[in-house]
Amino acid sequence: MYIYNVTTNIEETAHDTWLQWMKETHIPQVLSTGKFLSAKFTKVLVEEDMGGFTYSVQYTVHDKATLDRYYEEDAPKLIESIQQKFAGQLVSFKTELEVVDEYFVQRATATHFLFTYGTLQEREVQLGVFARPLNGFEDELPSYTISDQKIADLYPTLKHTGKKEDSIKGQVYTLSHHELQKADIYEGEAYERIEIQLASGKKAWAYIAKL
Repeated sequence: MYIYNVTTNIEETAHDTWLQWMKETHIPQVLSTGKFLSAKFTKVLVEEDMGGFTYSVQYTVHDKATLDRYYEEDAPKLIESIQQKFAGQLVSFKTELEVVDEYFVQRATATHFLFTYGTLQEREVQLGVFARPLNGFEDELPSYTISDQKIADLYPTLKHTGKKEDSIKGQVYTLSHHELQKADIYEGEAYERIEIQLASGKKAWAYIAKL
């Protein structure tokens, strides 16, 4: 995993216009290239000698090859749009970071892992169900596949095969007990929640169609 970081100092006179444009136009355009997994937009809490305000956008990307494709296929046009709109009003520089390892806080008592393979990975669904975006990590569920049969002909479900060569890649999220109950409500009566063991050895919940 890599992080593509862009740090920008924007002049005070252009700050409000630039901030709105970044949130509503530029960052969505970067994500729409399909190269990045997520973006985090932050304000740097420092008083700059040069004045203005400093911000950082951190885009996560799966590998260096994908980032290089972004530089070649998408970055020139996006940079040109910035220069056309804010020429002389900002200074930016980029930094590439390679993720060496990740660590997650294990919340005591009321902490649950939820393995997802469908719509609960979508940001808009997460905001609607949990009122927050979820930060997850990738894991695999061995001896399962996605069933050919769908719930209401639309929604996927799991199928246990018992075969070691079968597995499903998904995202694992950490939820409180209350949030897990919200997930139960979202999945509805067509699904039941079962406990499974992931390839990493972690035990988690997953939703499967009721028989």
